[in-house]
Amino acid sequence: MKPLLRAVLIIDALLLLAFGLVLLLTPWKSLYDALQLVQTDPALVGQGAGVALIGLAWLALHASIDGAMTATVAKVVGHVNWLTGVLMLVWLVGLHTPPLSGLGQLVAVLAGVVLLVIGLGGVRLAGAVKRRERLAGTAAAQRADRTNAREAENAARKAERERDAARPGVVYPASGTYVEPTLSPAAASPVSPATGHPVEPGLTATPSRATMPEAAAAAREDALAHERLAQAHEDAAARERAAAERDAAEAKSGSPRPPFHG
Repeated sequence: MKPLLRAVLIIDALLLLAFGLVLLLTPWKSLYDALQLVQTDPALVGQGAGVALIGLAWLALHASIDGAMTATVAKVVGHVNWLTGVLMLVWLVGLHTPPLSGLGQLVAVLAGVVLLVIGLGGVRLAGAVKRRERLAGTAAAQRADRTNAREAENAARKAERERDAARPGVVYPASGTYVEPTLSPAAASPVSPATGHPVEPGLTATPSRATMPEAAAAAREDALAHERLAQAHEDAAARERAAAERDAAEAKSGSPRPPFHG
């Protein structure tokens, strides 16, 4: 549809250029008499209108080449054309002002009808092209939004996969593969807390409880509790031995036991 609008713009440019040249030659009275046209009075007005029409023709021709200007310029030129055609039909046919001969009136009617048809057609085509460009722009924006959203989602998934790969011992739900944890050399060899150097394999690197204040206090309390418990067991054993010896001595002497003894 846009190539058709470009063709209409070229036709508009040719028509505007022709009318502009005729008006620019307003002082040429013999030409107007040969074409049976009414000469514009004063000639300055006719020449000014001719320059304006030639400029509008150049704009229409430029818009037929530049796609960004096509729809807008075609709409403006179309309105100018059909309004000019209506004015020509009203004044020259309806009001017969200025009066023309038969050939002049026929040429005026044909020119007015051509301007009216081409102008309205250009306006409708320009509107259709604008609507199509608007829809195409909306569709392109939606496609761009979907593409950006898809790229952002892919980037988020990639970042999540990299984060999971950096985490040791991860099982991926999609593939079911297990990633073995990788240990650095510093993490693989234990470090002695006393010297700060790595401990050779086979040697323990667990720090003793005596090196920590809390562990030392707990160890002392445990030792005291064990000592008290052992002392209580020894006292009980000594009392049992003394009672057993006393019973044995009484049994050897044969003396009766006092009441409520033992």
